[in-house]
Amino acid sequence: MISVLRNATYRRLFAAQVVALIGTGLLTVALGLLAYDLAGSNAGAVLGTALTIKMLAYVGLAPVINALVARWPKKPVLIGADLVRAAMALSLPFITEAWQIYVVIFLLQSASATFTPAFQSLIPTILTDERDYTRALSLSRLAYDMEALASPALAALLLTVMSYNKVFLGTVAGFLVSAFMVASSVLPAVSAAEAPQSPLWHRTTLGARIFWRNRRLRSLLALNLVVAAPTALVLVNTVVYVRDVLQRPDADLAVALACFGVGSMAVALSAPRVLERLGDRTVMLSGAAVVPFAMAGAASMTWAAPDSGWWLLLLLWFLLGAANSTILTPSSRLLREASTEETRPYVFTAQFSLSHACYILAYPLAGWVGAAAGLGWAAAGLTIVAMIGSAGAFLSWPRHEAAGAMGRAGEEQKSDQPAPQRSRPRR
Repeated sequence: MISVLRNATYRRLFAAQVVALIGTGLLTVALGLLAYDLAGSNAGAVLGTALTIKMLAYVGLAPVINALVARWPKKPVLIGADLVRAAMALSLPFITEAWQIYVVIFLLQSASATFTPAFQSLIPTILTDERDYTRALSLSRLAYDMEALASPALAALLLTVMSYNKVFLGTVAGFLVSAFMVASSVLPAVSAAEAPQSPLWHRTTLGARIFWRNRRLRSLLALNLVVAAPTALVLVNTVVYVRDVLQRPDADLAVALACFGVGSMAVALSAPRVLERLGDRTVMLSGAAVVPFAMAGAASMTWAAPDSGWWLLLLLWFLLGAANSTILTPSSRLLREASTEETRPYVFTAQFSLSHACYILAYPLAGWVGAAAGLGWAAAGLTIVAMIGSAGAFLSWPRHEAAGAMGRAGEEQKSDQPAPQRSRPRR
């Protein structure tokens, strides 16, 4: 897996991703403390609103922004997005009202909605070999999981020597270093002539239309729903499981979340070999089959928590992390195979937007239903969501795919492009 870092361009971009992720992790911790400082016991409502704004920016703005910048060179787009994120993070220590948080988060996440799809669609053009690309996907998944473990620990260490307002400077540094790493990279040039020459609305909806016409991408839409259900359960309700259901100390919250991350990391490390042997369909649908059963176990545990409930929770969280990773790690392979050089940014942006749309359903279900009706009913509702997504994925993904599937996908996308103008013959 590490051998892919021999590619100098990818190595710099991966470094940019890692430092930006660490900066984002520091932002999450410091933002929670800022919200509590401003709103006290209503901090949860402030953070919930901020997360909703984040998801709305991802879902609503990502396709539009991508359509607007599709003809621009990738390097200034990525650097500009990083600089905007750094400027927004730098303004957070000076905030005095909750509404100002909402404005800053909207602008910061709009920049992230520009950066992330452009970054992800760039990697397949740098790593053209499928094995190298698969290793890069595993490495990227590993980076996300490591950040989830390392950022809170780093934030806790920094908070022992400085106030939370100064922790925001770590976020600023992360985005600035990311911009520097991108600036020092030699990126493939994409000329304006290679971008689809079509109206803005056509370009905005191009990725979603490609998704709908491709059966494997329709399956990926359903798999996004499968992933959102356990992610929402773990991120929103783990603290309730640990403190209220199992009556465990605060420190065990970190242990439970770590088990979810370790499960994901275990799959990410083995993904290149497993995918080469079994293929995308078997691996991803296996994860989709495991999630509903593990979610059902989490729901039943709240109604009849056994004496061994703590160890059961750790096992279930490990399984959910591993199952999620079997879906998330290979997903970009489907996007790469179903897109052409010209349509790839639109397809990756559509996945970014549509996958986050699932969280607009999952987060309120985990939080609001859990608060109103109890944790068991929230887990049961999310289990049903995962079952629906899993069934849709199995039904959408063809069991036997023809060898020419990629060719047909390319032809489908070409049908969305305006016909080229024929030059008149010279006389």
